Amino acid sequence: MRDDEFAAYVEQRRPQLFRAAWLLCGDPHRAEDVVQAALTRLYVAWARVRRADSVDAYVRRAVVNAHLDEGRRPWRRETAAGERLPDVPAAAPAVEDLDALWTALRALPPGQRRVVVLRHWWGLSVEETAADLGVSTGTVKSQTSAALAALRTALADDLTREVP
Repeated sequence: MRDDEFAAYVEQRRPQLFRAAWLLCGDPHRAEDVVQAALTRLYVAWARVRRADSVDAYVRRAVVNAHLDEGRRPWRRETAAGERLPDVPAAAPAVEDLDALWTALRALPPGQRRVVVLRHWWGLSVEETAADLGVSTGTVKSQTSAALAALRTALADDLTREVP
């Protein structure tokens, strides 16, 4: 009885759930994953949910939550390196430019320098940097912003001094 009611509901509503998930994700494959996760949650709670005033409201919320959970998965944040790499390698900077960069980095306060090195030298995410440094993600973002502004200013000043 329980499984029959659930199966009938899923058969009737699955197309609408898939369309909603597809609009959320923008990807039909991810949308299938989201719908499957939402329906799994629905099945577990079916005895309670079927007596509720609005089963559809519960399922819509389950689809949204499943979409948010899918976005948090570590493999969803990964991208293939080939999609981000330029077609030609960048030319190595001149020794003078490296000296100016190292001088500007050394002039940064220690907290900003740590954040810049972890984020831009090591290529860590904001979350990874925050975990490594034992600070909040907001601190990483604000320190990065301040450090990059200081570096831009220092390096722009250095370039304008060299140009006659």
